[in-house]
Amino acid sequence: MPGQQKKYKPKLLGRKVSLPENPEKAIIDRIANSNSGSSYAVRFTCPEFTALCPITGQPDFAHFVLDYVPGDWLIESKSLKLYFSSFRNVGVFHEDCTVMIAKRLCDEVTPRWLRLSGFWYPRGGMPIDVWYQTDVPPAGLYIPDPQVSPYRGRG
Repeated sequence: MPGQQKKYKPKLLGRKVSLPENPEKAIIDRIANSNSGSSYAVRFTCPEFTALCPITGQPDFAHFVLDYVPGDWLIESKSLKLYFSSFRNVGVFHEDCTVMIAKRLCDEVTPRWLRLSGFWYPRGGMPIDVWYQTDVPPAGLYIPDPQVSPYRGRG
């Protein structure tokens, strides 16, 4: 229920933890949203995401922009960083990876709205950009553009 603090104790916050072996073993912690009655957007940017090509095993790189409107929970940033890092040794296609991340975040923190923009760097000369969005953003709420230019040596 909006505005109520739920009982949940973060598992990773405030202690040293190892990098998860893979995304399935990664914990996504959440923090009770003390402003759940307010409509506001949160952005996380991960400009150095890495995974592996599932065919060749070569590294793939992406720039992720995560925008979400919290409900009762906030995504705890340390766990998000560890979750993103858990893909480093995982073979996964760009589209599957982007959608998998977005769906897992939705399952764990049940945001009112979420958009994940995945800007994958070229392999074979062609970048792949993938967007996942749960619905239209809440009316009247400012959601900025991801602000990642079409590929021209991304930066």
